[in-house]
Amino acid sequence: MEQQLARPVFLTTERTAFSCWTAEDTALAALLWGDPAVSRYICARGLFTPEEIAARLALEIENRKRYGLQYWPVFDRASGELAGCCGLRPHAAGDLEIGVHLRPAFWHRGYGGETVRAVTGYAFETLGVSKLFAGHNPANTASAALLRKLGFLQTGTEFYAPTGLMHPSYELTKERFYAQA
Repeated sequence: MEQQLARPVFLTTERTAFSCWTAEDTALAALLWGDPAVSRYICARGLFTPEEIAARLALEIENRKRYGLQYWPVFDRASGELAGCCGLRPHAAGDLEIGVHLRPAFWHRGYGGETVRAVTGYAFETLGVSKLFAGHNPANTASAALLRKLGFLQTGTEFYAPTGLMHPSYELTKERFYAQA
């Protein structure tokens, strides 16, 4: 049975619903980015402080105001539970970067692929972009496998300041995405 979310939804998949972060989402942001299993690959210390979580939430809200983009909160439609976030943000040279952060309860269940496919389709169809950038922590082999499975091609490495590491970088063109659909 599908749970009704008490917030606006702008994109859905079979199992998920995408909304937008708001200033009232501090507890949800802490649930996601305060989990060391989630944050270990996205910050140098492996754990965000409460102040860093608040700053991350503020950044997502600002990205929506400025660019109409976020790493949007994603909810499980059956339970209404926060599954994580997946979305877009500006990247170098006018490209958009796609990313996903899922809570451990949603790992290895296909949520990553489902949400990234939905956001990829949104980027190509609704926003009209021609390619997407993605990157991941070099130790995150699950993200590497997901990106390859979805058709992203590795193009090199890029320094990612929040971790202080060179992250493998990938690209997916609109043509490649639709050729494999």
